[in-house]
Amino acid sequence: MTDIYVDGDACPVRDEVYRVAERLGLAVFVVSNGSRPIRPPANPSIKMITVAAGADVADDWIAERITPADVCVTSDIPLAARCLAAGGRALTPTGRHWTPDNIGNALAGRAVSQHMREIGMNTGGPAPLTKADRSKFLGALDTAVQAARRVVVRPSIKPPAED
Repeated sequence: MTDIYVDGDACPVRDEVYRVAERLGLAVFVVSNGSRPIRPPANPSIKMITVAAGADVADDWIAERITPADVCVTSDIPLAARCLAAGGRALTPTGRHWTPDNIGNALAGRAVSQHMREIGMNTGGPAPLTKADRSKFLGALDTAVQAARRVVVRPSIKPPAED
């Protein structure tokens, strides 16, 4: 079963995720630390998960649960890298697919930007989401979900414990 994990606190495309998930019959986990209240839709397949406050607590929750059959929607590059490392798929709210081929450069660019901010440079923020971005996201999410649904996740078989 494919699930969609949403890094919920700053995700501008939650409504689009909900529509796709409802159309395809998927579960959605919107993970937030509760700093920005998110009103859940009236849909039992959409679960609002509130984790404790703290750095990376929501990211940890997602990274510990994502499987190769799942998709994560996030703007957080380190979280995307963790999802990829677990075999899952990750994409941004603008529809960019993170892959093993592009995540390394993104992590490096993030480190450079962080350093620039630390020395006082203004690096700006993300551009506002456009209608074209939302449309691109919907197509990217559909593509990611269809690819994830083709994955067969086999449970790990542990040898019996020796007495």
